[in-house]
Amino acid sequence: MRRLGLLFTVFLVVASCATTQQRGQALVGLAIDGMGGVQSLAGVKNYAVKGTVRQWEPEQSLVPGGEPRFAGESSFTSATDVAAGATRIDWTRNFAYPAPRTFTFTEIVTAEAGYVAGIDSNGRNKQSQESNPPAHSMSGVRVATFQREARRSSPLLLLDMQRQPDRINQLGDTVVGSTSYPTVEYRAPEALYLVMFDRVTTLPARIRTLDYDNMWGDITYDLVLSDWQVLDGVRVATTQRHELNGRLVQETKIADFKKNITIGAGQLVVPDAYRAGAARAATADVPYQWVLRRQAIGVYLDSENPSYDTKAATGLRLNDLGPGLSHAIGGTHHSLVVEMKDYVVVFDAPISDRQSNLVLSAIRAKYLRKPVKYLVLTHHHMDHAGGLRAYAAEGATLVVGRGAAAHYRRVLAAPYSRNPDLTEKSLTGTQIVEVADKWSVSDGTREVQAYLVENPHSDAFLIGYVPSARLGYVTDIWSPGPPLPAQLTPLQVALVTGVKKVGITPEKFAGGHGGVADYAPLAERAGN
Repeated sequence: MRRLGLLFTVFLVVASCATTQQRGQALVGLAIDGMGGVQSLAGVKNYAVKGTVRQWEPEQSLVPGGEPRFAGESSFTSATDVAAGATRIDWTRNFAYPAPRTFTFTEIVTAEAGYVAGIDSNGRNKQSQESNPPAHSMSGVRVATFQREARRSSPLLLLDMQRQPDRINQLGDTVVGSTSYPTVEYRAPEALYLVMFDRVTTLPARIRTLDYDNMWGDITYDLVLSDWQVLDGVRVATTQRHELNGRLVQETKIADFKKNITIGAGQLVVPDAYRAGAARAATADVPYQWVLRRQAIGVYLDSENPSYDTKAATGLRLNDLGPGLSHAIGGTHHSLVVEMKDYVVVFDAPISDRQSNLVLSAIRAKYLRKPVKYLVLTHHHMDHAGGLRAYAAEGATLVVGRGAAAHYRRVLAAPYSRNPDLTEKSLTGTQIVEVADKWSVSDGTREVQAYLVENPHSDAFLIGYVPSARLGYVTDIWSPGPPLPAQLTPLQVALVTGVKKVGITPEKFAGGHGGVADYAPLAERAGN
């Protein structure tokens, strides 16, 4: 009887799975019919697309939790060989943030490798800088991100789903706002997609992945499809909007679509010099949002590790600046570590909890396991605050600029079960201190200070200062080390004005970017 009961249970499970697969297949079939039918889609051997893209970055906003910053607009032409799984995109990208500039470059991604011809970022890796003309192989995380997004936006996605019925299941309805969508789960080789269908048109309306964001934790990332038009015999969504937890971060307008075009020899080939040793698509812990959104503002460092160029540096380390003073360097984004009698103060938690964990491990080894009591966040941008959870999990109090506390409380209340670097636990009890003008702590021998400084980069912005060492700490508005420009930027002027206003007398500044440099030349250039 027990065996019969078990067999009956197995039968029910199998029958249920078959039913959800069949329902999912039915939804996919209806959508394919609406896009032109199986024969029409199956006849697409290759295709070309022309369009424009506008992008926004919510975590580079002027005000913590405020309106996303406009990143820029681009135009592109692409060509895709369906059977080969190869795509070429020729870009002209006009960035508005963090400074106006234009990059013209080409991406080629095959099933096995990726390649960039030209300069695509201010954050050029070693290979790009050493190549003439500039070019580099894509990292495995970038290839994986490209391939995931290429499948998501492909006009042949539903055909892929129909051909792999064992990879789909109907999940029921997904409610977004006031709209309910029948939803099918598609377990593609590179990602899990949740495809939502419009009840009226039967066409796909949203294609969702469940991502992790370094600020907002577990998030939804949706491609929203609309303005369907028949182009060269295929129904194509000519407006494609990407939403991050419901907030618009990208809008693509398709101007033209052509199928079965002539693709020139070599147009979809990664050159031998860049294919040799090129990374295959990463298969685990891909920081999709970091890769996508750093590209959106033109500062992405194409490396397997988001924190540093793995082909040029050995990794993060603590560099001594004086007794009990360390600069966490070796990557693109830095922190300042200040030892006190019984605890440690850290300025900034860049990029990810992975980087924070490395810095915390180095602090324990160097400073006799003294706890980090305070984490001072100079500002809220994702690249300098994205590792705050690791410090909060250790019990650190956050020190933030005036008006920013509510933003950080919302961040710390967000679920983060998909964080690859930290086990989830409640962080809502984290203490947060707002700095109205000045904050300081002292152990009787050393004092650490933070000051609110007005600037065009970010509201609620802090600089750090250690009076006994006459050492300041600054992020983004000045990167100490590189030669000063003939005319200072508004951000550099804001730092000099702020230093004068708060009345400190730094000899040197350490940077959240860059290294350590004398302050006097900057002040003199500003006329102070």
